[in-house]
Amino acid sequence: MKSQHELSYPIGTFAAIPSPSANIIADWQQIIADFPNQLRTATSGLSSQELAYHYRPGGWTIRQVVHHCADSHMNAFIRFKLALTEDKPSIKPYNEAAWAEMADYHLPIEISLAILEGIHTRWVALLNGMKEDQYQCSFFHPEHGAPFSLLLGLDNYQWHCRHHLAHVKQAKALKF
Repeated sequence: MKSQHELSYPIGTFAAIPSPSANIIADWQQIIADFPNQLRTATSGLSSQELAYHYRPGGWTIRQVVHHCADSHMNAFIRFKLALTEDKPSIKPYNEAAWAEMADYHLPIEISLAILEGIHTRWVALLNGMKEDQYQCSFFHPEHGAPFSLLLGLDNYQWHCRHHLAHVKQAKALKF
């Protein structure tokens, strides 16, 4: 049996790449572009009972993971736009666990999959339009007490996509 840590982080914890090459950045952009379709494929045809599988005991259900991704990636897209249009703006953190317990997390996942498709289409257009130096634009994250460059943000969110896609696949395989 996998440890609680392995179940929580099936692809490992986030580890930033400090000076990624242009090819790595392009790979990250492709992960952002591909994520909505990959998540749709991973959840296609799941019954209501299967959407209630947890990725680990006590963890979120597949349904909650999908809705969380929509919430998180909407926030990420807005954070990118703020950093590109303001001087080191402070962002508003949110209580992810509390959001995952709200009534909208009981809606069909199709709603959040559609949000992800729209957000990611716009996000990729934004990324494709950025100049290299714009990746150094940053936002301030009060929970971490530090600025986050958009390069670090891109790295973090490509990991976030892969992390939660792995959660869905794990939940389907382990059926907690």
